[in-house]
Amino acid sequence: MTERETELNLRQRLSGLSRLPLLRGAKVDGEADRLQSQLDRLATDAGDEAIWRSVELARHPERPYTLDYVERLLEDWVELHGDRGRADDGALVTGLGRLDGRTVALVGHQKGRDVKERIDRQFGMAYPEGYHKAMRVMEIAGRFGFPLVSLVDTPGAYPGVLAEQHGQGGAIARSQAAMTRLEVPTVACIIGEGGSGGAVAIAVADRVLMQENAIYSVITPEGCAAILWRDAGEAKKAAAAFKPDAQHCLDLGVIDGIVPEPGGGAHLDPALAAAQLRAALVEALEELDDVPGDELRRRRRAKFRGMGVFA
Repeated sequence: MTERETELNLRQRLSGLSRLPLLRGAKVDGEADRLQSQLDRLATDAGDEAIWRSVELARHPERPYTLDYVERLLEDWVELHGDRGRADDGALVTGLGRLDGRTVALVGHQKGRDVKERIDRQFGMAYPEGYHKAMRVMEIAGRFGFPLVSLVDTPGAYPGVLAEQHGQGGAIARSQAAMTRLEVPTVACIIGEGGSGGAVAIAVADRVLMQENAIYSVITPEGCAAILWRDAGEAKKAAAAFKPDAQHCLDLGVIDGIVPEPGGGAHLDPALAAAQLRAALVEALEELDDVPGDELRRRRRAKFRGMGVFA
C-alpha cells in the first residue's frame, strides 16, 4: 500500500468514527486519537500545490464524464429525455440501467468533448429544465423502489438570465427537497467538479462520495478570488484558502468517503477508474440495503441538517 493509499484509508476510518454516536466512549475516543496521531505523522495536510493539482485534474478535458462511466458501469441502459414540460436539457443525463445486477435510476452531469457538444450541453451547467428532468427520474425511482445514483460534475448551475427567468433557484431547491423525501437508497459521487447549487441539487444522498482528484465547493476558485481580491487570477490562492479537494471535504464531514483513482488521474485509465467507482457504488448500496425507507429518509435529513453545526 502506497503512502497516499494509507493516508486515504486512515482518513476514511477516522471520518467514520467521528460520525458514531458512541464517540464519547473511551474505547472509540482512543481509536480516534490513534488514527489522528498516525495522520499527523504522515504530515497529511496537503500543500497549496497539491490542492491546485486536484482542481486541474478535476477539470481535465479528457477526464471521464457521466456517459463514459455509464458505458462501463451499467447494463441495459435506457436514457430518459425531457422534463415533460419545456425542454430536454443536455447538461443533465438521466435514465435507468442495471448496476451489478440491480436496476438503478441514474442522474448525472455531462460536459462536452468538442466545441459543439460543449455548447449543446452548456458545459455541464443545467437550466431549471435539467433539474425538472432529474426530479422526474427521482420520482420514478421512488415509485418503483429503484436506488438512485447521482454522478456530479458541474462548475455550477447555468448562470444566464433565461435560467433565472425560468426559476433556477426554485428548481434547485425542489430537487434537493425531492432527494430528501426519497425512501430508496441514494448514493452520489462527485466525479469531477462539484460546484455550488448545481452540484448539491443532485447530491443530497445517503452516501456522498468523491473521486480522489475531484473538487466540491460552494463557489469556483476563480469566483471566490474575484469576490475577495477582485482578481480571478488569484484562483490558486482562493483554492488554498477554502480547500475544495476530497481530502479536506472528508475531514470536514461534507462527504462520506473517497474513491481512489488511477495514478495521475482518472483520464489516464478510464477503465480502472470505472472499476474503482463501481466497487465504491456497489459497496455503498449494499450498506443501505437493509435500512427501511422511512429510516433512510430520517437519517438523510438529520445528516444534512447537522452539517456545519458545532456544539
